[in-house]
Formats: sequence, C-alpha cells, structure tokens
Amino acid sequence: MRTIITGILLLFNILLYGQQDPAAKSILDQFSDAALSSPAVTMSFMMKIHDRVEQSETESEGSVVIMDSMYKLTIPDNTIWFNGSATWTLTPEVKEVTVTLPDPEDNTFLTSPSSVFTMYRKDFKYRLVEERAEGSIIDLYPVEPAETDFSRIRLVIKNEKLIAAEYRRKDGIDMYIDITGYRLDKSYKTEYFTFNRDAHPGVDIIDMR
Repeated sequence: MRTIITGILLLFNILLYGQQDPAAKSILDQFSDAALSSPAVTMSFMMKIHDRVEQSETESEGSVVIMDSMYKLTIPDNTIWFNGSATWTLTPEVKEVTVTLPDPEDNTFLTSPSSVFTMYRKDFKYRLVEERAEGSIIDLYPVEPAETDFSRIRLVIKNEKLIAAEYRRKDGIDMYIDITGYRLDKSYKTEYFTFNRDAHPGVDIIDMR
C-alpha cells in the first residue's frame, strides 16, 4: 500500500510540474505587461547573498533603472551600464571600467535585470505556491535543468509590482532581493544607460569586446 501511495504522489508531482499553472501565469502576465508598458522601471533593493557551501553571507543595497533591455545598476562596489549591446562595469576603487558583451544565457538579476519580467515565458515552468498578505509567491523551475545554473527562482508579486526575488543556484550560492522602492512613472534618456567618459575623468577603460 505504501508503494502505491508513493507512486501516486510521484505521478501527481510529475503532472503538476509538467504543466503551467494558469493562476501563476495570470499574475506574471499582469506583472510583465505593467513593467514593459511603462516608460522605465526604477527599483531600489536590499540584497543578501548566501553561500551554502562556505556558510557565509553578505548584505548590501543598490538600485537599478530598466528601460527596454537597457539598464543602469548601482551596487556598493560597481556601477554597471548596459545600452542594449555592450556593458560598462565601473569599479571606482581602482578607477577602472571594463567593457564587455553580455552573455545571453545569463539571466541573473545583477547581469540581466530586465529578464525578471519575461523569463517565465520560455525555459521555465511556474506555479503559484501561496497567496499571502505580502504578495503572491510564484516558483519558477527550469524546463531543462541541465542547461541552467538555477534550481529555482522565486518571485513575490503584489499589485503588479515585484516585492522580492530569490535566485537559488545549483552551486550553493543563493541570492535574495528585497525591493524597497518600485516606480513605473519616470522616464530616462537613452544616454543614461551608457558610460559617460567625461563624467569619470582619470578612469582607465579596458575594452574586452
């Protein structure tokens, strides 16, 4: 009997994760449409990175402005600009900026923040885990686990706004993002998303494109 029950539960889980949850899709669609139809998305956040292997943890705060695929990300050690084709990473401590091309397979919050609005549309299965006062908890699982570094991504969404995100990696590194500010009503010029050489005199530019 125990074997039969175990088999039924396993089959249920296979069916559950093999399908897309329509309730989760409705929430994700509204969240995505609100962000993508806005002039830009401006977020401030608290970030915690936990290393399960080394049992270490770091915390920091930052902000990001996202417009279409472009973004400007500010964290304690770096400022990162992406204009849709190239990435400039400024490290003020050493007065150096590195220019690189983005990795199209990298969908983490710090390297491709705009992907949080669209990643569910392909390569991920999703389900609504729970409805809480702080928001709807939705888990995303990779369709092809062997082709990604993530084991799970969790989003908390309320009133079409991102409240929190959790990126759980297979290498033992987990990233937790708590959104402290979220705006959809401010617009920016495209120049805002490109490194301005004149505004940073004395900075060495290392072009690795």
